[in-house]
Amino acid sequence: MPYLEGGRGAPLVLVHGFGGDKDNFTRIARFLTPHYRVVIPDLPGFGEATRDAAASYTIAEQVERLRAFLDQVAPGPVHLGGNSMGGFIVAQFAATYPERVASVWLLDPAGTAAAQSSAVLERYRATGQMPLLLRQASDVRELIASTTHREPFLPYCVRRALGQRGAADHTLHSHIMRQLTSAPLLEQQYRDLAPPALIVWGQQDRILHPSGAAALETLFRRSHTILMPEIGHLPMLEAPRQSARDYLAFRRDSALA
Repeated sequence: MPYLEGGRGAPLVLVHGFGGDKDNFTRIARFLTPHYRVVIPDLPGFGEATRDAAASYTIAEQVERLRAFLDQVAPGPVHLGGNSMGGFIVAQFAATYPERVASVWLLDPAGTAAAQSSAVLERYRATGQMPLLLRQASDVRELIASTTHREPFLPYCVRRALGQRGAADHTLHSHIMRQLTSAPLLEQQYRDLAPPALIVWGQQDRILHPSGAAALETLFRRSHTILMPEIGHLPMLEAPRQSARDYLAFRRDSALA
């Protein structure tokens, strides 16, 4: 997997969501690298990673790819963070390989029935259409509007590149989305997960319903939840400084517990 890396200290591995890439975490990384060795990969199927239309992109497969990646770059216990689909992968990784996980940071994660009860996903199940699946480059406007409450500044060239790449990936990403939305839910598979968990949700998230936070609280025996007002689906992009402060405070409190 291609990845970004910076900082020193305990490894903190951040996993992007559907349609995203490692650059989703660059704004927040500068607040974290003074404290952690931050590693941010591109998952297969996204960013600069490989694309194989014949491959499987189930959550379980992505968990195994993440394990193989960590075997190479951070073989000991790591702190894991993930947004959206990445949060689903992180939570399932923590359940599958608890000895590899020091803590988890879940930012608006998929993986529970409550989270996936949003109007956007109900529409997808009924019509096959959703803002994360770009049919043409201009659909990037709806993508940004639906995933953020306060749109971050993105230069025109960045928006254009996002739109062009998303449209080019439409067929593959439609395949991945079908596998993602049909994956066994976390509450159907696990109970009483051990790693300490910080659960963060933007209260204006339109992609995944904020009620997913309460569902995750029942799965992680040691969890703390923060609901962020006036924030959408991407807290690390919309409020990077505050999101980092909350995470660092969580880690300090966990170390003292």
